[in-house]
Amino acid sequence: MASKDTTSLTVTPREAAGSRATRRLRRSGEIPGVVYGGSEGPVPFRVNERTLRHALQDSGAVMQLQVEGGSSGPVVVKELARHPVTGATMHVDLLRVRMDVAIQSTTILELTGSEEAPGVREGGVLEHVTRELAIEALPGAIPESIAYDVSEMQIGDTITLAQVSAPDGVTLLDDPETVVATLTPPRLQAEAAEEIEAETEVVGEGEAPAEAEAATDDSSDGSAADAEAGDSE
Repeated sequence: MASKDTTSLTVTPREAAGSRATRRLRRSGEIPGVVYGGSEGPVPFRVNERTLRHALQDSGAVMQLQVEGGSSGPVVVKELARHPVTGATMHVDLLRVRMDVAIQSTTILELTGSEEAPGVREGGVLEHVTRELAIEALPGAIPESIAYDVSEMQIGDTITLAQVSAPDGVTLLDDPETVVATLTPPRLQAEAAEEIEAETEVVGEGEAPAEAEAATDDSSDGSAADAEAGDSE
């Protein structure tokens, strides 16, 4: 039985087929998929594209899958393949899970409070470097997203994963030193500083030959003076 907060998804078994058959399936408005994991073998299926889209929108991490004429049970989306141009769903992989056994998954990292950050108000550029986090949790405890408040960030600040707190029951699996966000000086200011630095280097490079030339001139004058002194003797 699906719980009150769990979205149900009913799919139809299909014969595993080649790319031509799957293209016909998509043209008819259905999406090919496969469910695997647990004690049962993989089961290829097909599902109406709109039905799948609504189920994914309404569900949390876990859905209650019902295979027509077959078994039912909780599943999570393992992989959702999308068309690189249109973004349309091309294929879906579902993984059978036990609600009492932790699994590894991913979730979205959201940055909140960016408009209030002093560095942003001063014109700094906030870059959201890491947007997806690898986590481990019970299927029912997998969060749709994890939020981090950046409202105190100053220009020059760097946030790493070590500063992000996971909800109870959730373990972050990525390297704690993973950079999550940076706040850099305004681009025009940074570009101006780079131009000044470049000009300084050019001027410095131009001074060296002049100094060398002056030293050569001094040496030449000294040699001429010595020669004149020798002639007078």
